[in-house]
Amino acid sequence: MLAPMPTFVDNLFAAWNAHDVAGLLNHYTTDYEELDVARAAPVRGHTEVRRLMSYYLRAFPDLAITLDDCVVDGERLALYWTWRGTQRGTFMNIPPTGHTVNVRGTSLLALEGGKIRRALRIWDLAGLLRDLKLLPELQG
Repeated sequence: MLAPMPTFVDNLFAAWNAHDVAGLLNHYTTDYEELDVARAAPVRGHTEVRRLMSYYLRAFPDLAITLDDCVVDGERLALYWTWRGTQRGTFMNIPPTGHTVNVRGTSLLALEGGKIRRALRIWDLAGLLRDLKLLPELQG
């Protein structure tokens, strides 16, 4: 039985914001697969989810994610989110800058048996680079 969506999504975001790896992994199938527009290869399985979470938290130890909106269609979800954090570690081969970022994005999730089986993450890489002072502001 699928948990009510607001509870499922709230618990997913709470696990990220608590930096709770075990709690986060409870939301994913063991054969989970994610495509991220900024990554060359997909993320697959719990080991890679754990590694990815550690990677983000080393770079942004104060990382926090806010759910801006959620659309539910059966076992498909579209999450619109913003993550914030201060870059204290290397991220995408960028040495620590000490700058705070506000990154907006969307995750399209497909659930199976009440857990996330597949995801597509689309996020504002240019905005991240602007916040890190590595890309100029766009002029109108």
